[in-house]
Amino acid sequence: MREKVIAVFDVGKTNKKLILFNSDLRIISESEARFPEVTDEEGFECDDIDRIENWIRESVGILAMSEKYDLQAVNFTTYGATVVYLDEAGKRIGPVYNYLKPMDERIAESLYKRNGGRDEFCRLTASPALGMLNSGLQPLWLRKEKPEVFARVRHILHFPQYLSYLLTGKIYSEHTSIGCHTALWDFDNMCYHPWTAGLGIELPPPSPVTVSETVTIGGKEIRVGIGIHDSSASLAPYFKPGSGKFLLLSTGTWLISMNPFNPEHLTAKQLDNDCLCYLSINGKPVKSSRLFLGNMHDTGSRMISSHFAIPEDFYRKISPDWKLFNQMRSKYSGKSVFMKPSPDSRTFRDKVDMYEFPSYEEAYHQLMNELGNLTIEAVRYIIPEVDESEIIYVTGGFSKNRLFLNTIRDAFPEKSLYTSDISNGSALGAAITVEGNVPALNLGLTECRI
Repeated sequence: MREKVIAVFDVGKTNKKLILFNSDLRIISESEARFPEVTDEEGFECDDIDRIENWIRESVGILAMSEKYDLQAVNFTTYGATVVYLDEAGKRIGPVYNYLKPMDERIAESLYKRNGGRDEFCRLTASPALGMLNSGLQPLWLRKEKPEVFARVRHILHFPQYLSYLLTGKIYSEHTSIGCHTALWDFDNMCYHPWTAGLGIELPPPSPVTVSETVTIGGKEIRVGIGIHDSSASLAPYFKPGSGKFLLLSTGTWLISMNPFNPEHLTAKQLDNDCLCYLSINGKPVKSSRLFLGNMHDTGSRMISSHFAIPEDFYRKISPDWKLFNQMRSKYSGKSVFMKPSPDSRTFRDKVDMYEFPSYEEAYHQLMNELGNLTIEAVRYIIPEVDESEIIYVTGGFSKNRLFLNTIRDAFPEKSLYTSDISNGSALGAAITVEGNVPALNLGLTECRI
């Protein structure tokens, strides 16, 4: 008997995955595709959308005819800040432009000037000024730089919805893609910002992320979800009945702190300190901050290793010494060795005096002390004045760093702290939104009682 499965295409900038979930939402198959980047008309690198399209269509066709799997549904989760243009016949126009592509600053400045100034526009749309990373500005760029191409545009889709469109032929928009630093969404009034009317292209009203279309592929009816932005998808598994209000700290190269239960509007100060809002699978604002934590940790640990002539990964062998850790806290209270002395600086000193430390262990404990303080600051930016969150979940690489966890636990003693070990969390979130009847999930939770 064939096993019923949900297929999720998890499309990242580097890795493209096809993941199959069974009816209990457990992963039973995972495959990965890598496609070399191509270049756009100006020679700037971008994803090879032709190969991605072929991969998706061919993979779904094979699954629909499979003798091993009974394909029930398909969904998509992708990186954000990326749009695709369609002409009147529904055909894609041009490549999928890279969100790192430079944009003439005058395009954004003109928009800000017409809409209350840069600070107010960025606050209202919860979108720090990021150039092409503000995906809503990409059509303005296209209109200015390639007017003959823009004249052919009839529909604009975010990347997850375009991949769904490949199978359904239906035009959709949804909150998670619109709400993530796109400069499209008015967070005060929870609707498209009025400036979008000036595009001359009607943007589809956002639909619930749980919407799906039934299509026939290989003679088989299959539900196809409308796609979801990967950041919001990673939150979805934690919205379970009776779980309480929570914060999620996703750690790796970046620390992304997320609070889906903060109703306060974003402030100019928060924007200036790398905070933003986006929209959850429920269409509600998620207050988020980010810190280049993994990169800073690697930079600092390399400094220490170089000074003591020890391998760069030696920190993995360090056992936490709580007495030493507290000594470092006391000795350097209000001061820093690694970071520049300005308040809450996230920049390393031009020259770090490593002779402050008699041993690798002491230096590493102080590095984690300083990074811990910056983490606490980043988390506090997403906590409202009236805080009802009860739990902090930590995922990713730093969920295994006991010095890091101890810092979080000490700073927020009123909250329960858990590490969560689930693989392919964004893909799981996409599967949840298309499945509907969600079984009990194993989130790999371990309570931290250090």
